[in-house]
Amino acid sequence: MSASFLSETDQRRVIEAIQQAELHTDGEIKIHLEPTCSNVMPLARAKELFLQLNLQNTAQRSAVLIYIAYEDHQLAILGDAGIHQRVGDSFWQQEKDTLISHFKAGDPAGGLVRVVHDVGQKLIAFFPKSTNNPNEISDDLSFGE
Repeated sequence: MSASFLSETDQRRVIEAIQQAELHTDGEIKIHLEPTCSNVMPLARAKELFLQLNLQNTAQRSAVLIYIAYEDHQLAILGDAGIHQRVGDSFWQQEKDTLISHFKAGDPAGGLVRVVHDVGQKLIAFFPKSTNNPNEISDDLSFGE
């Protein structure tokens, strides 16, 4: 993982943001980082990863994947059917724009924290925490080669 993209401290900060965002929702947020995108389209790569990471298996279909190929300057945000049908493409585009503006300003961790917060607020609104829903997806960042 490129230390110039996210330092260990920044990684911890982003993981803490995920944990905070998921405190009051049954929704799940996953961030996957890799240097280059192995597919021409980052959304296609995000769809591959969504399945590889088993994000489609959440009880309410409420997982969100934030995918970043940092050396290629590509990204995608993909929400499973349950959340996507509630927020639509315009929300994901708005969040991508937020990430891009933070990345251009040299603050990738700040952008990820902001987007995790925003996504978390939508998940809370549509998938409030139930008493019997465990944390279905690890909060750790996942990394590709």
